[in-house]
Amino acid sequence: MTSRETLKHHAGLVDRMATKLGVDLQQSAIDGDVLLDELTDAVLKCTDCPNPKHCQNFLVQSAQVDRAPEYCRNQELLGKLIP
Repeated sequence: MTSRETLKHHAGLVDRMATKLGVDLQQSAIDGDVLLDELTDAVLKCTDCPNPKHCQNFLVQSAQVDRAPEYCRNQELLGKLIP
């Protein structure tokens, strides 16, 4: 089972990746564009990533991007939410 700290860390990565793409996950959920179960699954997919350090390095870059990196396990979901 995944530890609470790991889940919190990956939830943060998912949220930061969405923000980098210009997506507000909370508003997307309120608007019905994404289900809470989908967000839960996104965090769990993120925990399966073999190298979250790549993501962390990507997220510290200042520029906003138009899509998640190829290695992102949530690229498809996040791509559907980009305004």
